[in-house]
Amino acid sequence: MILWLTTFAFSIASALLPFLPIEVYILGAGATEAGVAASISLGIAAGAGATVGKVVWYELARRGSHSAWAQRKLAKPKVKEAYEKWVARMQGRPWYAAAIMFIAASAGIPPLLAMAAVGGLLRMPMWVFLPTVFLGRSLRFTLLFLGVDFALH
Repeated sequence: MILWLTTFAFSIASALLPFLPIEVYILGAGATEAGVAASISLGIAAGAGATVGKVVWYELARRGSHSAWAQRKLAKPKVKEAYEKWVARMQGRPWYAAAIMFIAASAGIPPLLAMAAVGGLLRMPMWVFLPTVFLGRSLRFTLLFLGVDFALH
């Protein structure tokens, strides 16, 4: 239970602070616990923690989008063009937005931190954001835990 809670907590920290890679933590934690059930449980804990952390980024972007700083950034032509491109792609298309978010959460391309902020800026519905990030992250981390378990045990 301690490892599960530690994994959850470290995953939140990793989602908030990109210089704390969860993958390195998974290598160490996966080496201490053996078995498919433990790998799945720890993968879900890491996925849940990562989702909590990315919700913070989502909310910061959503709430800060009307700030003077954000408006100055959006006044720049390149930034405004990129922002408008994402708005055109994702607004009114929750399945497309969910697919992009799931790919970012599971594969890391585009980076999930950036996509969480984009989701907040575009006011992506939380009912789309939460499950796609949780499922994508849980899948990614469970597979990593299973890989470590397979390689070491």
